[in-house]
Amino acid sequence: GLTSIGLRWSNRRSSCFVRAKSSMAGPAATTKSKVEINVFESEEDLAVSLADYTADLSKKVCGERDSFTVVLSGGSLVKSLRKLVETPALFESVDWAKWHVFWVDERVVKKDHPDSNYLLAHTQFLSKVPIPSSNVYAINDSLSAEGAADEYEATIKHLVNTEVIRRSGTGGGLPKFDLILLGMGPDGHVASLFPDHRLLGEDEKWVSHIGDSPKPPPERITFTLPVINSAADVAVVVVGSGKADAVSAALGDLPVLLPVKLVSPTEGGVSWFLDKGAASKL
Repeated sequence: GLTSIGLRWSNRRSSCFVRAKSSMAGPAATTKSKVEINVFESEEDLAVSLADYTADLSKKVCGERDSFTVVLSGGSLVKSLRKLVETPALFESVDWAKWHVFWVDERVVKKDHPDSNYLLAHTQFLSKVPIPSSNVYAINDSLSAEGAADEYEATIKHLVNTEVIRRSGTGGGLPKFDLILLGMGPDGHVASLFPDHRLLGEDEKWVSHIGDSPKPPPERITFTLPVINSAADVAVVVVGSGKADAVSAALGDLPVLLPVKLVSPTEGGVSWFLDKGAASKL
């Protein structure tokens, strides 16, 4: 259950911070992640805070090493990063040359297809920031789902071996991404890990493929839970009252088996960024 609750109010936004111990069954059952919940009056305020959070993390990591490894999701998540571009002081504070960008999941479509998470990120964010193109690791759109997943995993393993990506201290040589940015669906799915799907139990592969996504398009590739749970920091960004039930189920004590409830980094924390609508049933 929840161990402590604190509230902080300001003119710009209201934030409530909750630290919780993991009480879930499954792959994350032994972890004790720090959970922080931030609730904002508007999506605009959320975007400002998410940009501050990301820029602060970038500055901290770039002060310690030569790479800052960031994992993006699709959907509205990328739009919520816009303040990194729109706020001159933040834009100039970020050492963009050290950023290395990945995707937590991708639809198996061409990069210029409207369903492509790469296209969305490129249009709304990557085309506006000076990250070297060689540091942007898009999924190979000329391979099958299985081939693309295997190649992406091999790429990540190489980058762990060359110390571009940190190695987790949990054993198994898992990658320790500096920041994984997750959205969440109304059904509580994250990445392309859907409720009751066999991939929730995948503990061998780092990147897997799915051919039966309940949400189109059916073919996708996705990080698995062990990789997500090896991250240094995870942010879950949820906007809109249409996802309020899932947020309530994810953060409540009822034993609801939502994929997002299994996000519990072994060596890191989870920061939730919710607008008023998404938090309306907490």
